[in-house]
Amino acid sequence: MKIFGTRWLIGLAALSAVCLSAPLQANPLSGATSALPKPAGGCPEALKFQATPLLEEKPRSLCEYAGQVVLVVNTASRCGLTPQYESLNTLYNRYRRHGLVVLGFPANDFAGQEPGDNKQIAQFCAINYGVSFPMFGKLAQPINEHPLFAQLSKASGSSPRWNFHKYLIDRQGKVVSFESSTDPLAPSVTKAIESALAASR
Repeated sequence: MKIFGTRWLIGLAALSAVCLSAPLQANPLSGATSALPKPAGGCPEALKFQATPLLEEKPRSLCEYAGQVVLVVNTASRCGLTPQYESLNTLYNRYRRHGLVVLGFPANDFAGQEPGDNKQIAQFCAINYGVSFPMFGKLAQPINEHPLFAQLSKASGSSPRWNFHKYLIDRQGKVVSFESSTDPLAPSVTKAIESALAASR
C-alpha cells in the first residue's frame, strides 16, 4: 500500500478535521480519554491492562476509561464485516457525550484479514470510514492469548470466533458480549448500551 501519496494526505487531513470538532476525544485513533469523572470504586478488572494507541509509541492504561461504558471490538480491514466500522463510528458519535467509548483493536487472527501495519490501518480507517473513536495497535499475539481479550472472554463466557466480536463493559466492570455478525446498531446492542449508560456511576 502506498502510504505517503495523495490519499494518505487526505486521510491525515480528515483526522485533523475530526480532532478539531471532537472536544471530548482530543486525538482520533489514539487513546486519549474524555473528561468524564472516574468512579469512586477504582478501575474494574476488565480494564486493568495497557495498550498502545494506533499512532503512538507508548502504552496507556485502559483504566483511563474507568467510569465510562466501554465497547471493545477486534477489527479488520479486509473482512466482509469491515463496514461495521461505519456503524461503530455512528454508535460512538451518538452516545459519546453520555459516557460511551468504543475501543478498536486490529487483529490478523481470522483469515489474514488485517495484513497491514499500524500506519496502513490508520490510513484505511480515516479514508474509508472517518473513524473517530480510539484505535489501538495491531495485536502482536493470537487474540485469545492476549491478556485483555482473555479476561473479557472469561468474564463474558464468549471468545472471539471472527472479526468484530464486541464486548460491552459497564461502569461496574460487568462484561457482556455480542457476536461478530451482530451489527453495532442492532437493537440488542443499543439497548444494552443505553441501559448501561442509564445506570448510576
